[in-house]
Amino acid sequence: MSCPHLDSGASEGVSGGIPEGISGAISEGISEGFDATDPDLLQARVPHPEFARLRQTAPVWWCAQPPGVTGFADEGYWAVTRHADVKYVSTHPELFSSNENTAVIRFNEHITRDQIEVQKLIMLNMDPPEHTRVRQIVQRGFTPRAIRSLETALRDRARAIVAEAKATAGYADGTFDFVTRVAVELPLQAIAELIGVPQEDRARIFDWSNKMVAYDDPEYAITEEIGAEAAMELIGYSMNLAAARKECPAKDIVSQLVAAEGQGNLSSDEFGFFVLLLAVAGNETTRNAISHGMHAFLTHPEQWELYKRERPATAAEEIVRWATPVVSFQRTATQDTEIGGQKIRRGDRVGLFYSSANNDPEVFENPESFDITRDPNPHLGFGGGGPHFCLGKSLAVKEIELIFEALADELPDLTLAGDPRRLRAAWLNGIKELKVRVG
Repeated sequence: MSCPHLDSGASEGVSGGIPEGISGAISEGISEGFDATDPDLLQARVPHPEFARLRQTAPVWWCAQPPGVTGFADEGYWAVTRHADVKYVSTHPELFSSNENTAVIRFNEHITRDQIEVQKLIMLNMDPPEHTRVRQIVQRGFTPRAIRSLETALRDRARAIVAEAKATAGYADGTFDFVTRVAVELPLQAIAELIGVPQEDRARIFDWSNKMVAYDDPEYAITEEIGAEAAMELIGYSMNLAAARKECPAKDIVSQLVAAEGQGNLSSDEFGFFVLLLAVAGNETTRNAISHGMHAFLTHPEQWELYKRERPATAAEEIVRWATPVVSFQRTATQDTEIGGQKIRRGDRVGLFYSSANNDPEVFENPESFDITRDPNPHLGFGGGGPHFCLGKSLAVKEIELIFEALADELPDLTLAGDPRRLRAAWLNGIKELKVRVG
């Protein structure tokens, strides 16, 4: 995703304004000032009622924003809420750019345009053909064979994580925080395993990753300076790892990405930004899918009983649909065009609301139901297709499967011990604490 901690200062240099005839337009049932990227709103809830109203009355809706509050010097964006329209934008990169303003729909008001430009070094924020070149190299690390090679180690780690959480709960009153004790651990372990981080260095990777994703939530007291420092330390560590593999290749994925002669390779700095992407995209999204999945199971006990009994192969995909960890990303129109009949100007930002698309009743029967046997399940939790479809989907699905298998075996009688506490964020559907009780 992005490194929001490379942010501070004032925004500048972004074109755009209010499209003609749009100023002040409010869709029926949508309160004035509603903005689905407002971090205060997303800390409280995902606005599913508003998304439903927009899909019905204004599926491509102009959301006005005060200039400068998001890091972009324009006056708003188009909110795209229907499944079909999100897919259309995602699969037409020639019309809708990830690079122009990055894929991050909202930064903080202090970021400068130069700092937004730095974000473009991350693959998420590239357009073809540069994106195509980098992705073709990086995908060597995500082949079915590569993922299978990790499965045994990750299964062992999943069981060890659950066993430790169970043991820790026994020393207290039987309660523990599911997020920090379970959900956080396996995605970070998977990233470290994937890129071959030595066991003694993994705690450092975990610490840097956690600091980078806490930037919007004041409870964590992570300043922009601390977050920026963590991002640069992670990039520097990764660049040094790449340089070492270039000098002395090993039989690991890092060597495949940076030292493959005659097949193209990543430069050391490209590899550093790739690891940064993994640390945010592969870590934060999967941990939130696991956290939301556990909450969904415990609030839908019939589904938890079904899972424990039958372990349906469809469960992980429904967990991702239900959670939709990334509420939204954005694109920028490269020319005057249309989405669903709505005229879009060149330079307009377009918000892709995956949380809305994944609850579109035109695509999903009873989308408000958590159904782990749902099949087919064409959710957009890994993106809407096109060049930016999630490269790590198979790894994320495997992590979700392994952790819930371990939970069903070792902690089958978990119950909720409190309501989830949500992360304050502009584009993440995050849970920062979920208290559960053993037995």
